[in-house]
Amino acid sequence: MMAERKLTRREFVRDGAMAAVGIAAGLAAATSGAGQEKKEEYRTKILSYNENMEYRRLGKTGLMVSAISLGGHWKRLATRNDAEFDRNRREVVAACIDHGINFVDACCSAEILAYAKALGKRRKEMYFGFSWYEWESRFPEWRSAKKLVQVFEEGLRRAKLDYVDLWRNSALLDGGRHTQQELDDIIVAGEKMLKEGKTRFFGISSHDREWLDRVVRTYPQVSVILTPYTAKSKVKPKDSIFETVKRCDVGVFGIKPFASNSLFKGNSQDDSPTRDEDDRRARLALRYILTNDAITAPIPGLISIRQVKNAVRAIAERRQLDLADARTLDRDLEPVRGEMWANLSPEYQWLKEWEWV
Repeated sequence: MMAERKLTRREFVRDGAMAAVGIAAGLAAATSGAGQEKKEEYRTKILSYNENMEYRRLGKTGLMVSAISLGGHWKRLATRNDAEFDRNRREVVAACIDHGINFVDACCSAEILAYAKALGKRRKEMYFGFSWYEWESRFPEWRSAKKLVQVFEEGLRRAKLDYVDLWRNSALLDGGRHTQQELDDIIVAGEKMLKEGKTRFFGISSHDREWLDRVVRTYPQVSVILTPYTAKSKVKPKDSIFETVKRCDVGVFGIKPFASNSLFKGNSQDDSPTRDEDDRRARLALRYILTNDAITAPIPGLISIRQVKNAVRAIAERRQLDLADARTLDRDLEPVRGEMWANLSPEYQWLKEWEWV
């Protein structure tokens, strides 16, 4: 087993600074000579680079990922037929790429098939996160290494993908319920697909902080984790999972940034009477989540080009406002957080357990 890689102080300070201001903002200061050459070098290394987007290093993968990425869910998307749905996903994906969003997380069969189709010829302009969760470790019949490999390869075949950038196995929400053998099988399956080049990196999704902490400390094969993080979440002053994440150099995608849409007043449609207020709330939440430099990116489900542009606007406000006065962000969010918690549906009450992470 490989030893855990610890960040040097220089790397920690460097990565924290880059996360705080965004590569694009930091590189804008380089205007001539060697500085300009360095700026161009960074541009060429970042997939679908756009100067209006912020980029963060996805842990030891080394990938520079857009600080707001695309979640696979489309909960509030209202369409009349399949053609309209396909057109919407194609337009949203294209808008994401054009605005510098370079990662999409697809976490079920429908999402994988939809986004593989929507990307089409632009597949190499966006990193693809893959979890055919119906065939993964959340269900007993798929927990052996042999079955996990078998169904992963079948998912690639159905989606007409030669490889994915990240296979992030969907473990039990309560990961601690996995036996040691089941966990070992998850890792063995991931290692096999890494060696065969069918996934570039391997990760795990769960809602169990203590279990994920142990997994990250024990298995260096795990490069990325996905776990809830909302506008109400805060880093524990001691024994936070983010201490382990930083020490082991693991990337983190934050799921449920809008607390299953309980953040909003309306239905997210373009003609909603609360559209402008809901857009403002979305930007506040995204800006707040990005104050945690251990989070590589929140992954909201975006259902329109307007929402893509609103997410990018959150990056602009972060540069202009948050770095100058973080207290204002906290003040503006406080009443919104209260409403968000009060609006949580019964099936998402568990998100309250993620107030301290």
